[in-house]
Amino acid sequence: MQGVGGGRWRRIASQIGRSITVWVVSTLTMLLLAGILPDFRLRSADGDSVTDIAVTAAFGAGAFGLLSALVWPLLVRLLLLVPALVLGLLVFFLNGALLWLALYLNPVERGAAAPETAVVVAAVMSAVASATGAALAVRDDDAYRRRLYRLADRRRRATPPCADTPGTVFLQLDGVGHDILLDAVDKDLMPTVARWLGTGTGGRPTHRLTPWRTDWSSQTGASQLGILHGSNHDVPAFRWYEKARREVMVCNRPTSAAELQARAIEYSGHAGLLAEDGASRGNLFGGGADEQALVLSIATRRRGPGSRSRSGYFAYFSDPANAVRTALSFAAEVGREIGQSTRARFRKQRPRVSRGGLYPFVRAFATVVERDVVVAAVMGDLLAGRTAVYADLVAYDEVAHHSGPAGPDTEKVLQRLDRALALIEKVAEHAPRPYRIVVLSDHGQSPGETFRSRYGLTLGDLVRAGCGLPVPRRARRTHSGAEARAAVRAALRRPVEEGAEHYRPTRGSEPVVLASGNLGLVSFPDVLHRMTKEEIDARHPALLPTLANHPGIGFLLVRSEAHGGVVLGAHGAEVPLAELDDDPGPLVAFGPGAADVVRRTHTFPHTADIMVNSFYDPADGEVHAFEEQIGSHGGLGGAQARPFLLSPLTLSPPVADGAELAGAEQVHHVLRRWLKEADEAGRPEEPGRQRAA
Repeated sequence: MQGVGGGRWRRIASQIGRSITVWVVSTLTMLLLAGILPDFRLRSADGDSVTDIAVTAAFGAGAFGLLSALVWPLLVRLLLLVPALVLGLLVFFLNGALLWLALYLNPVERGAAAPETAVVVAAVMSAVASATGAALAVRDDDAYRRRLYRLADRRRRATPPCADTPGTVFLQLDGVGHDILLDAVDKDLMPTVARWLGTGTGGRPTHRLTPWRTDWSSQTGASQLGILHGSNHDVPAFRWYEKARREVMVCNRPTSAAELQARAIEYSGHAGLLAEDGASRGNLFGGGADEQALVLSIATRRRGPGSRSRSGYFAYFSDPANAVRTALSFAAEVGREIGQSTRARFRKQRPRVSRGGLYPFVRAFATVVERDVVVAAVMGDLLAGRTAVYADLVAYDEVAHHSGPAGPDTEKVLQRLDRALALIEKVAEHAPRPYRIVVLSDHGQSPGETFRSRYGLTLGDLVRAGCGLPVPRRARRTHSGAEARAAVRAALRRPVEEGAEHYRPTRGSEPVVLASGNLGLVSFPDVLHRMTKEEIDARHPALLPTLANHPGIGFLLVRSEAHGGVVLGAHGAEVPLAELDDDPGPLVAFGPGAADVVRRTHTFPHTADIMVNSFYDPADGEVHAFEEQIGSHGGLGGAQARPFLLSPLTLSPPVADGAELAGAEQVHHVLRRWLKEADEAGRPEEPGRQRAA
């Protein structure tokens, strides 16, 4: 008992020592700022002694620290109805108000600070205090653990459900393809991943790298729905038109995401991958988790439980030091994007898309704000001992859409993602249970000039021309559907994609043309069933030949009265789906597995009247996106359909040697099997029970 009591008193003494050190450093910082900033003083106009000034600074620093610790969390609670990004800006003004109050309460000398100066002083002091506390806590495992937990702002459970049962963390690096990951390891951009793979001198691998093949719809909505809920049936693209509902479904719109999640649960017959003590962070879908934050399927406009989607932002910004650090990184990232895009424009790099307007802020949100908040939430889940955590980091995907999948812009993002993996690995060492870290991606990205840039018209223009309808003289840009934009709208409490909630055609015969990367969908809203090739030819004889023979289009999928379904290509190529294995026809350039995913999509109830896949050049891996993206995904062709699965060697191999891991639903079954293995590993061996191999 004496040893236990002695250890307790040593921890108390250590904590007191750290607090005093932080107080002294904060006091010195305040004195330094008072000497530098003209609108900030710690003495009266008549002058004071050095002792009075020092006491004023010490009292002010101490009062500011106490107010930040006691009052700040209450202020955040009162501001739960404020949009999350607005809260991030209010942090600085509220922090300045706390500093002004601390100076006002000083009984020795109140001091004075202009409002704008108080904001600056408060930000600097918060950052210095945070850095000092972190540096001191790193030397003490218990203190380091407590600090990490406080940054994540999670209520820690005293004992996890099964302390001996390994937990599992699934970290999704959105859009990072298998080959891009290997290239980053070879360039020493991702040392953490390299260490896990055992590359380098004398390294012993702890993880195995497995590529897998996506469905035809190679995008986050289809892949993540299949991975988390075990079914992506009837998700033909990122966006599609449902005739019966007269509605455009968009995977990154909260209302659509909630509907897709409900359909997947009904189709699969279970709640999802994370139903047993799980947490879902930064995803489109919840996966059945009890703990959800920054999840789009619950980010509706209504108040109540749906507000949990933004709870991760409030948890993160409840520490003002987080806001200061993230805001500085946010500003630096905006400047970095402006500099990179300006350099690309002056060098006349090709291909290139517009990166102006609000894009620098969207990029900074994805690469800084969302990354920091999601990583902090995962840290809290680890320290709370949750059984399964699935988190999505969208930074690379957002940058690659506008800068291309490979290059200096995306390499910087990969470096920062690797540092996030290293931090999560470090936190896992302090968790109350062992953790297995699985890293995976939902799709890759294929490079290439946009369809509009290459040919001077959009897919919609080409369809209208084939239908004999007027075509605008100037091709309009197609809206880009990157996931980060939806996350920004959700954080601002504007989650609905403007203009896409319902489609009300002005002319009944005009087609609805939608783009999902290099996959296009054409639907005729006045015909309630899926039209056949024969019906389309009767209505618009030139449409299918116009599309199939265009050099920017690889193949079409249409329903056929004679064959059930056919693939159309240039020069009159027409191959029934049942014959694709013997004669791939237009699919030959797209490689093995293309016929399988096309046939599967053909069975979906909401497949469009005409499914259009862009041209693909196997020599350079390029496609032509129907959206304004020079790094795209969503259809067939190239690296977009080849993501990866990086798993610990302690887990069973994803597939048998020589087999292919194909489709997001198969990935779900693999992850589900690994969770079961972890559960069995934590159970005590029963007498006489034989474990299955």
